[in-house]
Amino acid sequence: MEVYAGEKSILLPCQYSGFPPEDDPAVMWTRSDLDPKSVHLLQKGGDDLSGQNQHYSGRTSVRSDALKTGNYSLTLRNPQLTDSGSYTCSITDGREEKILRDLQLQVKDQQVEVKVEEGSESVILPCKTPPDLPEDTRVEWTRSDRKLTIVHVYANRSNNPENQHCHYCDRTNMTNSLLRTGDLSLTLKYPTQRDTGGYICTIYRDKDILRQKVVLQHVKAPFPSWVTALLVFLVLLPVVSGGLLFHFRHYFMSLIPVEVEVELGAESVRLPFKTTKNLPADAKVMWERYDPRKMVYVFCREPDETEQHEDYRDRTEMNEDPLTTGDLTLTLTQPRQEDSGEYKCLVWRRGDFIRKKSVLLTVKVIQVEVEEGAESVRLPIKITRNLPADAKVMWERYDPRKMVYVFCREPDETEQHGDYRDRTEMNEDPLTTGDLTLTLTRPRQEDSGEYRCLVWRRGDFIRKKSVLLTVRGLSQVEEGGEEAQVDRLMMRSIH
Repeated sequence: MEVYAGEKSILLPCQYSGFPPEDDPAVMWTRSDLDPKSVHLLQKGGDDLSGQNQHYSGRTSVRSDALKTGNYSLTLRNPQLTDSGSYTCSITDGREEKILRDLQLQVKDQQVEVKVEEGSESVILPCKTPPDLPEDTRVEWTRSDRKLTIVHVYANRSNNPENQHCHYCDRTNMTNSLLRTGDLSLTLKYPTQRDTGGYICTIYRDKDILRQKVVLQHVKAPFPSWVTALLVFLVLLPVVSGGLLFHFRHYFMSLIPVEVEVELGAESVRLPFKTTKNLPADAKVMWERYDPRKMVYVFCREPDETEQHEDYRDRTEMNEDPLTTGDLTLTLTQPRQEDSGEYKCLVWRRGDFIRKKSVLLTVKVIQVEVEEGAESVRLPIKITRNLPADAKVMWERYDPRKMVYVFCREPDETEQHGDYRDRTEMNEDPLTTGDLTLTLTRPRQEDSGEYRCLVWRRGDFIRKKSVLLTVRGLSQVEEGGEEAQVDRLMMRSIH
């Protein structure tokens, strides 16, 4: 019989159709290569484990009615590598022994080999046990080829970064439903050559300690030979088949990021990605922010525990049934300046990605220019109407930080900086209209800089937009006559 180390238990079968001895009958399980050789002893009055080899202490059992039913099978819990050997099932009356069965047990090292290509976004190290684990189950992922390197710890029903090696910080994750499903697999993001080696998944469940081993191999992604052949083919022949052109285009277009620009304050922006129709029904589509890494959106027809980052909650959506249509475009509402960056769309299936695309998003900041000496300048911000009545609008100079203006329906103690007293105003009832534009009178050259409009509610900001103001001094006015100078003194808004 064969079993992997780390399994819950294994049953060593032994059936007897005859009659047991009338005097002092007993069922014996033994291993001749051990001293003492007793694995388990069942007598008429119950188990007698006084002579049991301590290696099996607390791990064996035989049915209490075995002498009546003839079922002398042995249950061996938490099989270990050292349990491998020859087992004998026999019955005795204390004077004579009748051997009923000899069997060979081979306990294999639970080792799974996983290969990951260079440049992959992530890899899954599998580890599974029977479902419905106790709530106090603890799972530790460690390196088996290094001195006590903690890769990931799950304890107290949550992922625990305590004592995690810095090399794995923010790169590992386990599903929140692991106790229910028994899937203790570890997701390792952005694997490198340094991650190659052995990993141990250790499960502390009640009094049992189960271990499974995974070996990760990092391989270089080969440049497809068909691409080289196709390049030569394209040079030699003016016409190629449509199918080859499709694959050629798909391969190289996946390497070229799409650039998307949107103005700060727009209602939404679309991150485009269209691929082949009728993708596998069990595929999973993930949109991920690359740097800093944040999970933006996940689409999966089956229940999935991948957690969306809070920055993107209630701001993202995809078209209906993207796997069928092949349109994996992501719509991001209320784009913010901090949303600028690289986004990657990954299509995963059974631990491997089958499609990927990068999109570079730029959320342009509003820029306003005005000449020193103008009567006023407007810093334009318009957002959704009917903001909460208890919200507070704050205009703040960013660097150096100065409080420019505060609007709040309730009395507020926030103090306006002296540089802006009697020089700022907002339109009437901005919370209702959504027009948070700030008018700054008598702009000075030292007013130049970044201004932020923050909408706060109960200690958290719910909106944030920036305006970059440039106040040009009179010394910067170019030559060109009186008429040109008058034109340059007029406010210019650049969006």
